[in-house]
Amino acid sequence: MHPLLKHVEHRTAPMPDGPWVMAQNWHDLLFAHWAMPAEKIRPLVPKDLTLDIYEEQAYVAVAPFWMSGVRPRFSPPLPGLSTFPEMNVRTYVSYKNIPGVYFFSLDAGSRLAVRAARWSYHLPYYFAEMSIKGLGPKFEYSSSRLDNPRPAEFRGRYWPTSSPRARGKDSLEHFMTERYCLYTTRNQKLYRAYIHHLPWALQDAEAEIEVNTVAQAAGIELPASKPLLHFARTLEVLIWLPQTV
Repeated sequence: MHPLLKHVEHRTAPMPDGPWVMAQNWHDLLFAHWAMPAEKIRPLVPKDLTLDIYEEQAYVAVAPFWMSGVRPRFSPPLPGLSTFPEMNVRTYVSYKNIPGVYFFSLDAGSRLAVRAARWSYHLPYYFAEMSIKGLGPKFEYSSSRLDNPRPAEFRGRYWPTSSPRARGKDSLEHFMTERYCLYTTRNQKLYRAYIHHLPWALQDAEAEIEVNTVAQAAGIELPASKPLLHFARTLEVLIWLPQTV
């Protein structure tokens, strides 16, 4: 048994049937969340999904980070293929009371990863020229999509401003991050793919965002207000294959 599977009591979704098929590590992740009226987001989400709201607001996140150790089960990480930056634009949904994430887009710095995820998970992945650099306590991140739709760019710096701490089950942070599946559609069918990891160890964060058009490329006009910012240093993740629901 994988060591992560010894800790499942915190999950907000049931453990999936069958074996996990992929492992990966997520590093130096920024959650930048904007509160938005639900009516602005509802038309962009498949009708079979319930758009989750918190205190009468929907939330959209832009999340830049980088991956390492990406590998299939029973295989070691492959040099040159297992480490790359990624960034997603997401909101929060549920289906039959199982909360999850719905992705409007995912940009990755690996063309192979983009092709594999589009084929196997039916996700809106796009290839982008991306980089992340550590500048002392800060991280400088840039992404420019090379696939259409364009422009879809992100440039900025972010950094943690507090120590990691647990967030209560009724908190906004728990609502936004403690979700253990994703939903996607293909050919008018709804799919759900489960993931598993330990609870997020979130830190408060600050950011200087110079360019951010990745949500706009998905048809979302983010408000001009400052986003709610959180940082996560590292997270080990197991992933299951998608199944129709």
